Amino acid sequence: MTMEKDTEKLPIIRITEQERSEIDDAVASEFLLTIIFNNKELVTLLCSPSNPKELALGFLASEGLIKSREEVKRITLDDRMGIVRVETEKGDGAPEDLLFKRLITSGCGRGVSFYNASDAKSLTKVESSITIAASEIFSLMKEFQHRSEIFRTTGGVHSAALCDAKSILFFSEDIGRHNALDKIFGECLLKDIPIDDYIIVSSGRISSEMLFKVVKRKVPIVISRSAPTASGVRLAVDLGITLIGFVRGKRMNVYANDWRVM
Repeated sequence: MTMEKDTEKLPIIRITEQERSEIDDAVASEFLLTIIFNNKELVTLLCSPSNPKELALGFLASEGLIKSREEVKRITLDDRMGIVRVETEKGDGAPEDLLFKRLITSGCGRGVSFYNASDAKSLTKVESSITIAASEIFSLMKEFQHRSEIFRTTGGVHSAALCDAKSILFFSEDIGRHNALDKIFGECLLKDIPIDDYIIVSSGRISSEMLFKVVKRKVPIVISRSAPTASGVRLAVDLGITLIGFVRGKRMNVYANDWRVM
């Protein structure tokens, strides 16, 4: 990720109790990315400009349209037009019944998903036996916040990371919390890295659609600096995901499957 690509310098007026001044300030950039899947336009996402291929692949994986790197025959980017084309070996488009289930999510960046709450019945429970110490969770969140360079500069993006219990393996930032997560999934897909038995850390609210994304990738532990929703908590309980929120300083709330937290 290049910070220069995801931020812009704009003139603003800064007002304090002491003075009013004109300065140039960094703000988060927006980018419209259209995903064309097997020659059919699927969706347009409002996102940060960096890592569009990873975002496209991660989104397709989250929606169940691709499952592995081997399925992807070709992926091309038209940066000027904001188009990513993904072709699979089978060449099938998105099923019509899937497209009718399009959902505008609670996320930033014009979030879109192709599922609804009834889809939870078809998902497989995460059976991972991995555990993590409370001290490791606090350390991961401290490193996570230190990595959030664009957020510290603009205050206008979300972050996501794939971790083991000791360190951050992949990190991304985006104006949308769903996008930041999908960029992580897409990078792992491109590099053919399985992510079951790993940990997702997010800066954003953990709602039901975020849980749908992680359970499809068999992620057993989700950690956030923010809060979950009630539906997110119920899904985590039912799907066997350890859900941890409000990790700040040396405290946290464990909302589901606390047996993984030592």
